[in-house]
Amino acid sequence: MQVITRVIPFAIALAFAGSAGAQQVVKLGHVAPISGPSAHLGKDMENAARMAVDELNAKGVAINGQKVTIQLVSEDDGADPKQGTAVAQKLVDAHVNGIIGHLNSGTSIPASKIYHDAGIVQISPATTAPQYTAQRFPGAFRVVASDVKLGATMGKYAVDTLKAKNIAIIDDRTTYGQGVADQFAKGVKGGAGVRIVGREFTSATATDYTAILTSIKAKKPDLIFFGGMDSVAGPMLKQIKALGIPTTFMGGDGMCTDALGRLAGAGLGEGKVFCAEAGGVKGPQEKVMEDFRARYKKKFNMDVQLYAPYVYDAVMVMATAMQNAKSADPAKYLPELKKIKYEGVTGTIQFDDKGDIKDGALTLFTYKGGKRTRLDVVR
Repeated sequence: MQVITRVIPFAIALAFAGSAGAQQVVKLGHVAPISGPSAHLGKDMENAARMAVDELNAKGVAINGQKVTIQLVSEDDGADPKQGTAVAQKLVDAHVNGIIGHLNSGTSIPASKIYHDAGIVQISPATTAPQYTAQRFPGAFRVVASDVKLGATMGKYAVDTLKAKNIAIIDDRTTYGQGVADQFAKGVKGGAGVRIVGREFTSATATDYTAILTSIKAKKPDLIFFGGMDSVAGPMLKQIKALGIPTTFMGGDGMCTDALGRLAGAGLGEGKVFCAEAGGVKGPQEKVMEDFRARYKKKFNMDVQLYAPYVYDAVMVMATAMQNAKSADPAKYLPELKKIKYEGVTGTIQFDDKGDIKDGALTLFTYKGGKRTRLDVVR
């Protein structure tokens, strides 16, 4: 992993302009849902951003002999698009030098337009909807694979490995949930004898899924795919068990958390739930990830939930681009970000011409004994 010892400050972001030996400030904005059903994931992200910033500041970051302080400006978007655009504008008005976030595609995509119009660079550690980079905003990047890859990979796994034939699909009608479900549907099409027997939807805040699950039960699916977050998937699994639906359950990275075991309870079953996380490491890189998780737990007295390693790397990548450009002005460090090659906790980070990570990994998981268990890392 590359260690950063200096970060170059943005010329206009001087904490005490004009005074000799003045300390300079670089502001990094961070946005995630710190409230609401996904708050456990948002706090995980905020912790990692603070950890990265604290480590950089602890090294005594300086340029040309002048000390620089990196300031984390954290905002809560509540996983709500309207709140997301409001805090995006707030960060623009605060003259941040870059954005790390958002978690949800439904907040990240509308917010990205605000950052783009203001000329601010955004690196998302979690946004997977294809539309995010399809907008072709030059300052929008992500350090995880998109739903195109996740959907195709999970669709192939459902058909080839799990031998699913009758598949039902449910999504929460968010940008992320519907998007990943659509990509999964594309991934299973063409499989010999495979039928999509039902397509239902709920909401990200619903708690009762009896009606849609009863409808699906009548169609006798051997696999249900859910596009949405763990806060919905967990209760849904409880209701699937209560209704006696004998099916395998599958979903994307939004539900692929250790918390799913707690949220689903007995509905989790044994080796009946499968999911994929955008990202993942194996081989020698596993030791780097283990060390990060240990440092995180020591600092915050809690385990990594999901996206923390990607947030940490996003901060370090942005800081490295600033260092290489000798400026924290987004217009000046953006070209460096486009050509960066960074060895981080999550592996090698490089971006293609759209801002997507090159050769992004996916990790396949199942659940055994109530715990998430890795099956494989694929690229």
